[in-house]
Amino acid sequence: MPLRERLENLPVGQKLLAALLVLLITILLVANLTFISAAYWISQEAMAPQALQTIGRLVSNPQLAQQATDSPEAANRLLDELDTYTPLRAAALYGSDGRILAQLQHGEPIALPKRFRNIEGWRLTEFRNTQLIRLPRSGSPPGHLLLVASSELPAAFYTGTLTASLGILVFSVLLWMIIARQIKRLITQPIYQLEQLSRQVTREENYALRARPGNHDEIGSLAEAFNTMLSRIEAREQQLKRARDEFQQAYDQAQGLAEETRHTNRKLELEVQVRGKIERKLTGFQNYLNSIIDSMPSALIALDEQLYVTQWNQEASSLSGTPLDEALNQPIFLAFEPLKPFLPQLKESVEKHRVAKIERVTWTRDDEPRHYALTFYPLMGGGGRGVVIRIDDITQRLSLEEMMVQSEKMLSVGGLAAGMAHEINNPLGAILHNVQNIRRRLSPDLPKNLEAASEAGIDLGTVNRYLEARQVPQLLDGIQQAGARAAKIVTHMLSFSRRSNRQMAPCDLPALIDQAVEIAGNDFDLTIGFDFKGQAIVRQFDPELGPVPGTANELEQVLLNLLKNAAQAIHLRQDNSEPGRITLRTRLNPPWAEIQVEDNGIGMPEAVRKRTFEPFFTTKEIGQGTGLGLSVSYFIITNNHKGQMEVQSSPGQGTCFTLRLPLTASPLPAPRKLES
Repeated sequence: MPLRERLENLPVGQKLLAALLVLLITILLVANLTFISAAYWISQEAMAPQALQTIGRLVSNPQLAQQATDSPEAANRLLDELDTYTPLRAAALYGSDGRILAQLQHGEPIALPKRFRNIEGWRLTEFRNTQLIRLPRSGSPPGHLLLVASSELPAAFYTGTLTASLGILVFSVLLWMIIARQIKRLITQPIYQLEQLSRQVTREENYALRARPGNHDEIGSLAEAFNTMLSRIEAREQQLKRARDEFQQAYDQAQGLAEETRHTNRKLELEVQVRGKIERKLTGFQNYLNSIIDSMPSALIALDEQLYVTQWNQEASSLSGTPLDEALNQPIFLAFEPLKPFLPQLKESVEKHRVAKIERVTWTRDDEPRHYALTFYPLMGGGGRGVVIRIDDITQRLSLEEMMVQSEKMLSVGGLAAGMAHEINNPLGAILHNVQNIRRRLSPDLPKNLEAASEAGIDLGTVNRYLEARQVPQLLDGIQQAGARAAKIVTHMLSFSRRSNRQMAPCDLPALIDQAVEIAGNDFDLTIGFDFKGQAIVRQFDPELGPVPGTANELEQVLLNLLKNAAQAIHLRQDNSEPGRITLRTRLNPPWAEIQVEDNGIGMPEAVRKRTFEPFFTTKEIGQGTGLGLSVSYFIITNNHKGQMEVQSSPGQGTCFTLRLPLTASPLPAPRKLES
């Protein structure tokens, strides 16, 4: 999990403590760096130059300068006197002739100029504080003393800085711990207690619980608001309980009043009032039941003993086209005419109190055939006898069942194709092997061939010249090439027919597309008379797209379906002025890898395009298509690879299928046996 996501998922208290800790550490680092930088600046810009100037004034004394420049020994004695001065990094004494007489070095040696005339150029490249002192001499040119200041701070400064930093750090940690404890007491614990209370209320459904009052801050206001909410919920619970008790009490009172009306007319007015209340409550209850019934996805119809409609939900109105007010109190064969053939079963269900089921009926809805299951339930009770009709739309379920049956058939066909491929491989192997043996036995390079030709009294070279004159080697080449091509086709069939083990692996999409094109190039359909090899293949592959996680066999199956459909769409064109063209594209479009298969075929109208991926939907004639190829391809891309598949098409303009595969592998579902 990334660090940012971990920080975002931390509790509020820990986020505050982490922010405070980062702030303290930042302040400590900034303060230390600022202190060290200031000390360094003061040392280099103020103290060092002033110290060098002081030394210069002392040494420039005429008598001392005269003695120091007399000889190298005098110069060394002067520099030895300066050796004990700590801020001095290096020094050099130049005589009247400009040559260096003596030099002094502290620490790692510095390359000092050997002549006085080189000092100015050297000072331009040396980033240290320097001081050049003129030493006058009577009657001769003056000498010069070059002083170089040290840029290092004393070790005591660093030790003191480190000690102060550790002290500040310890103080900061103690301060952070104190603040952390206060944050836990003032923020974290109240929030945690409020969370525990909300969980307890949810678990126990006890709305009498209350949060303890906190401080007068946002958390305290939240606790008060939570208590107010619990109070209102508790009040509503009590109101509902009282309403239930009042309803039960009113019902009991109505029963008593109903009994008393048979004995006296004096209680008639009271009974009418009570009945009015009950009717209003029952009306509300009836409306509630109607809402439940109308919300059901199935059509629900209630009939009385004479098969007249007493209940009719919205799905029944949508299915029959008859509104509720027209259907009530009408015979079922008038309100819902398609149910007229089932009147005997309805009457039998009412009379014999038996459940009747019609597994499948087909009706037309929105100009499309739909399949329904009918169930008749006998209705008995104080309100009289009758029957309830439930109508369920099972079109999708039947389509899935048929698709599963068809898939099993296709699995059997795939197994048969694999077996046939193995059987074809045997004679192909014999053909290729015998062609190779014929070439070997006609070769003059093998001693056994020459020996056999000599025993037969013929010249092997003459035989070969005759065979070449009759173009027999070219015929053997044709046999070998045809056999190799057939063996390659069989190899592709075997690879394609094997069931996928559903293991995601990096797939090279250009290579996979080329292999699918090669398989499709061996396909032709004599029924409609098209050959895939007649199509122009345009490849537009994105060089930045690398391997993509996927199942090679399944992706090859999808591509083969799209290529065959494209070739068939091109063949069905009426206008052949433009040659058939299939464009294959790959593109990197994070987080997707896109594959496009575009043709310039006949295209599809919008009504057909919307149903392209429906199982068993096909525009081909009977016997030329099952309607499973694109639906299975859609299932492979969207379900098995967690990708997307879409189609754009216009009549006469061609069709473009776009496949999108995620660049990162997703958890695979359980293996499913679904092939086309």
